[in-house]
Amino acid sequence: MSVHQQPELKSAILSLPNKEKDKLLLRLINKDKLLIKRLHFQLLEDESDLQLRVESLRTQLKLLFSDAAQNTANNATAGSIIALSKLVRQANGLVNEHEKVTKDTFSEIEFRMLILREVTERFALVIGRSHLHASHKLHQYLAARIKFVFGKWKKLHEDLRFDFSEDLQQIISFGYDSPLAPYLQQHTIPQTIR
Repeated sequence: MSVHQQPELKSAILSLPNKEKDKLLLRLINKDKLLIKRLHFQLLEDESDLQLRVESLRTQLKLLFSDAAQNTANNATAGSIIALSKLVRQANGLVNEHEKVTKDTFSEIEFRMLILREVTERFALVIGRSHLHASHKLHQYLAARIKFVFGKWKKLHEDLRFDFSEDLQQIISFGYDSPLAPYLQQHTIPQTIR
């Protein structure tokens, strides 16, 4: 139950002495690691720290895909498909955390497109046609990620959209030339975004 649903409790908390409220606040913040990271970023970091975070995550994502490409067979076996699904979800998890901490839309879109580019360039054969259930789930997930990026891209100012247009078009073109096509059509993603 929320504090907002209990007005008596809410007013009792608000009437506590500041020192008492500060102690409670710090105890609550300590229970949420993501909130700690977000507050650290908001209160103690600046633009240069954001650039360091962006560079660090870019390097981490590229290394993640580079290692996976060396260790995963680039074919449509069940094992490769499942490994790629886990990899893409892991990479998106890193971007999710980055976005929740920094609230930086530009770098979020950059990273989501980096993930899709890495997948389409390094694992084209894994994405290839297969009758396996794991393949269907992977195709659904990738199409949903493309839809998500496309939606974020459309909300950008047109000058910023231009920066991502070419990469996004390549990803969508790959999708329409692969088994992702029916999934992209289902999400009403246009074949040409320009």
